[in-house]
Amino acid sequence: MLQKVSLPMYKFAKSLCVLNKAHHVRLLSSAVNQEHNFFFRQLFDTVSSTYTYLLADKRTKEAVLIDPVLEHAERDATLINELGFKLIYAMNTHMHADHVTGTGKLKSLLPGTRSIIGKASGAQADIHLVDGDLVTFGEYQLQAAATPGHTNGCLTYIFNQQSMAFTGDTLLIRGCGRTDFQEGSSERLYLSVHNRIFTLPDHYTLYPAHDYKGQTATTVAEEKKYNPRLTKTLQEFIHIMDNLNLPYPKMIDKALPANRVCGLY
Repeated sequence: MLQKVSLPMYKFAKSLCVLNKAHHVRLLSSAVNQEHNFFFRQLFDTVSSTYTYLLADKRTKEAVLIDPVLEHAERDATLINELGFKLIYAMNTHMHADHVTGTGKLKSLLPGTRSIIGKASGAQADIHLVDGDLVTFGEYQLQAAATPGHTNGCLTYIFNQQSMAFTGDTLLIRGCGRTDFQEGSSERLYLSVHNRIFTLPDHYTLYPAHDYKGQTATTVAEEKKYNPRLTKTLQEFIHIMDNLNLPYPKMIDKALPANRVCGLY
């Protein structure tokens, strides 16, 4: 169910990280507000360094999955079934260029699942979100905040009830998404981060779509203090982004056409 409402905030507690070498998956289980029936797990794809997030209400069994990867759709579906959850939404933070989304595959593996992406992405989905929309699963809700700059359709999913946010490629741990392709704009990304993410409470935990150095999460306070790009002035940031000289994304020619049609190609 999608609504526009304001929500209370609750505390976020400790997490435990486990490396599963056999399946090349990094897992992060979190004992977050167990008394409020919340379940959280972070999964990892070693090829694209993509994080996928499973969130669920343990009482109603309703679950959502953020940024699934096609090659791990069976893994994710198996886990969801083992835990007794019903996946109601498979969501993307944006139209990815470095991997093919697993949303379409998950819809076939787990009937009843609906796909979600930002309306400004231009990609197909069952539900298109705009700024301020809420995604509800059980007693929990994620608020979609438009954070363009990496792409036009980038969304950050803010989870006020657990004091966390899922930032996609807009804000990474001590970094940010590139802005030199796919409607990228350094100025828009900078403003998105400063106006929509850095304005969240300092204690909010931030979960990115990727990490390339083995870190799993950060906080608003950390990034406001230590992010080497986004602590600069706007003009300094634009200069940094204009001079990264990054290689052409190796998966973009395959990923973008596939992700425009929910990963089914």
